Amino acid sequence: MSTTSALRIVSLVPSITELLYDLGLEEQVVGITKFCVHPSAWFQSKIRIGGTKQIHIETIRSLKPTLIIASKEENIKEQVESLADFTEILLTDVVDYASALEMIEAVGKATETLNKAIKIRSRIEDEFRQLDTFLQQQQYPSLPCAYLIWKDPYMVAGGDTFIHSMLQKMNCVNTYGNQLRYPGIHFQDPEWLAAKIVFLSSEPYPFKEKHIGELRAQFPDKTFLLVDGEMFSWYGSRMLQAPAYFSSLSRLLNQTG
Repeated sequence: MSTTSALRIVSLVPSITELLYDLGLEEQVVGITKFCVHPSAWFQSKIRIGGTKQIHIETIRSLKPTLIIASKEENIKEQVESLADFTEILLTDVVDYASALEMIEAVGKATETLNKAIKIRSRIEDEFRQLDTFLQQQQYPSLPCAYLIWKDPYMVAGGDTFIHSMLQKMNCVNTYGNQLRYPGIHFQDPEWLAAKIVFLSSEPYPFKEKHIGELRAQFPDKTFLLVDGEMFSWYGSRMLQAPAYFSSLSRLLNQTG
């Protein structure tokens, strides 16, 4: 691959865009999606090439990228394949904590910032070790939970998702962990009935307090909490912030639970 200064990167993945920023690739990143809201300076200044599901291929082509970073989960296969006709693609596949760490190093290698990437990975591992130690010291019980990501219809995170892996890291048992991807749910599901805690994510559906009120009226025996979806679903350098957030959330859950 060409030298770092000659790199022209387009990121199709919001959480990886943030990672590229933390890797110091200000000059090399030439295009991002409309959902790449972090860092805010890039969101304001970088050329946007559409959304994660509907990219503008000709806009990307005009940027003359030498590397496009895509995600198996977030991007459309056929669109990514069409981009491969004219430039190099790094296709990431993050499904859990371990693969997120591997992705960070892969991005570092592809962008010739491997040393920085390894340092970020090490810091993430340290933060999660501290979280694990904290949870062990507190001896909090495992709490059965469901993680809502969508409404109309209601959908949750299943067992083969990065979100599921993050729930495990904070000692929550995903009652829908036996299902794949993001299944639709019914309130008669045994998995739903088993959930003591229900998280309502801030993204991709922007759940609000009013939605908690609607659900609590039907299920007064459950604890409903709005949570920061980026902490559960953004892999990359955002993972540095997640353990402290999970610690605070665990304290709250065990006070209310």
